[in-house]
Amino acid sequence: MSVEAAIVALRNADLIHLPTETVYGLGARADDPAAVVKVFEAKGRPRFNPLIVHVGSVEAAASIGVMDNRAHALAAAFWPGPLTLVVPVRDTSAACDLARAGLDSVALRLPAHPLALQVLRGFGRGVVAPSANRSGRPSPTTQADAFEETGASVAVSLDGGPCPVGVESTVVSLLGEARYLRAGAVTRAQIEAVIGPLAADEAEGHRSPGRLSLHYAPDAPVHINVETPPKGAAYLAFGATDYSGPVIQLSVTRDLAEAAANLFRSLREADRLEPACIAIAPIPEDGIGEAINDRIRRAAGFIG
Repeated sequence: MSVEAAIVALRNADLIHLPTETVYGLGARADDPAAVVKVFEAKGRPRFNPLIVHVGSVEAAASIGVMDNRAHALAAAFWPGPLTLVVPVRDTSAACDLARAGLDSVALRLPAHPLALQVLRGFGRGVVAPSANRSGRPSPTTQADAFEETGASVAVSLDGGPCPVGVESTVVSLLGEARYLRAGAVTRAQIEAVIGPLAADEAEGHRSPGRLSLHYAPDAPVHINVETPPKGAAYLAFGATDYSGPVIQLSVTRDLAEAAANLFRSLREADRLEPACIAIAPIPEDGIGEAINDRIRRAAGFIG
């Protein structure tokens, strides 16, 4: 389907599948509560969980939220890209109350995927686009997986190929002290190199999507940091393994970026085997490894 068809669908308050560099999004116009509620209905998503508003330019972001010097510095360094900024809302009509979960802040991102940019710039308004999975399920990183999850709910499903990043965006709050709310491909160290030290996130975690305890969860129970998988497990390996059961490699060369890109696809593939459990090899916390470990701990239900 075409970019033009996706823009028409958004104008009509219908849903679309929007490919981004992180994951496939379930897109709806951010200014229309009737469109946004379709997202929650399609995902079965708790309505207190705010949505990210995707925009086609820094200027569009600044018209919706209050972008201070830190926000502009981070935008210059990482936009378009996998970074979401939580800032005070400026225009509550451009990002409706339901999209913001009733908060006085708004989460904004300028994605890097060329198809997403064509849609956003052609539409000319903000688009909410949480991951196109049913709530709590692994996020889709291919159009086929997006369609399997929520295809019945969309008017247009764009195919932008496999997502090169493969985990959701980093989320940073710029409400008062800067806080690192969700790990992603843009690391804590990279953020701090631009705007200085980040405060702990405990006070504002509710302002970020993806902060529920059991999140990204397949049907099979998930065990993490497993070096010797139990019998009957499907094993998500990170490097060489002598496990004799089903093995799905996150990265045989132990490349963290490759593991991130393969993570959700691998969880889905493992879950389709209907194993006794899904065992995941230890993943280093370095760089994007922090984001990978955040996701797999949520899949296992270990984060409150």
